[in-house]
Amino acid sequence: MSHSLKTALVWIAVGMGVALTFHTLEKGRARTEFQVRGTQVEIQRGSDGHYHWPGTLNGHAVVFLIDTGATGTAISAGLAEKLKLEAKGEVQSHTAGGIVTGQWVRADIALQGGVKVKQLRVVSLPGLGDRPLLGMDVLGRLRWHQHDGVLSFDLRDGLSVTEK
Repeated sequence: MSHSLKTALVWIAVGMGVALTFHTLEKGRARTEFQVRGTQVEIQRGSDGHYHWPGTLNGHAVVFLIDTGATGTAISAGLAEKLKLEAKGEVQSHTAGGIVTGQWVRADIALQGGVKVKQLRVVSLPGLGDRPLLGMDVLGRLRWHQHDGVLSFDLRDGLSVTEK
């Protein structure tokens, strides 16, 4: 191999190494510390400025983005399709980007710490992204407060309901 080709290959390898390092660091930054202490769940604000709550949606592992400004829980149309959630009807949602037409589906949600909601009405929206939003339809049933970058939930009474 010529000297210039070897040099180019070395720089390509270095560039790939740097890109992979930044990708790994960015994934780590999106994680937040999540703790369950008895009946208390504490979630520290992530470096992205949001709170994230791990759980499952119809048994599929997800990390919910906590959205206290959202009336209801929402998922991407892609995730609804992947989980084969049957569309029950069309809805219009008012989002930060304007009015969006989506579908509503029923799904079972289980959050780490013991929160369970069966057959919750969830909005499936195109273009939402890969992180489901946990809205006030669930959060409003819990006792919680925010202080110094920590969102704390008191699950003494728990939450395990089935929607109708």
